[in-house]
Amino acid sequence: MIGIIDYGMGNLRSVENALKKLGIPSVISSDPAVLNTCEKLILPGVGAFGDCMANITSRGLDVFIRQSVNEGKPLLGICLGMQMLFEESEENGLTQGFGFLKGRVIRMETDLPVPEIGWNELEFNHETALRSLLSEHPYVYYVHSYYASDYDDADLIGYSMYGEIRVPGLVMRNNVMGTQFHPEKSADDGLKILAYFAKEFS
Repeated sequence: MIGIIDYGMGNLRSVENALKKLGIPSVISSDPAVLNTCEKLILPGVGAFGDCMANITSRGLDVFIRQSVNEGKPLLGICLGMQMLFEESEENGLTQGFGFLKGRVIRMETDLPVPEIGWNELEFNHETALRSLLSEHPYVYYVHSYYASDYDDADLIGYSMYGEIRVPGLVMRNNVMGTQFHPEKSADDGLKILAYFAKEFS
């Protein structure tokens, strides 16, 4: 069972529907007692970094998420959910993240439109078992104005170029995984990434 963390913001139903399409059981909940029974957790995210962290904290979910990760439970952060895995974000003032991954989240500075909205090729920084499951040139769907910087290169599995910006798209460290793009909106390759997290990632 996959627990989709409900903190009042996020693309909950689209993630649930994608898992359902894969035949993977899931539950949407804000109750740590319910989420604690799940084998793995997904932290989705839509909106502003500070608001999301405030909502998570006000529900006591920050303590639960930290404890779960520290105990080895796999966690997937999606879009803003991935950004919250890092140490801090400069969005609307400096806000602390979970710090599971080294790095800070900064605004995209480019002549291209911001936010980046649309499909972009996912290129690989390190070889991983996931790479062999995807198409030769996987394209994934992004919607974001901020991206992770000052990260540990060992954590960066895949990225996409947006002008001169190297956008971290896929990160992994121990039992934590994150996608800046939306795998639930990224067609077959996106579903394969979700299936990898659900069935193989640990």
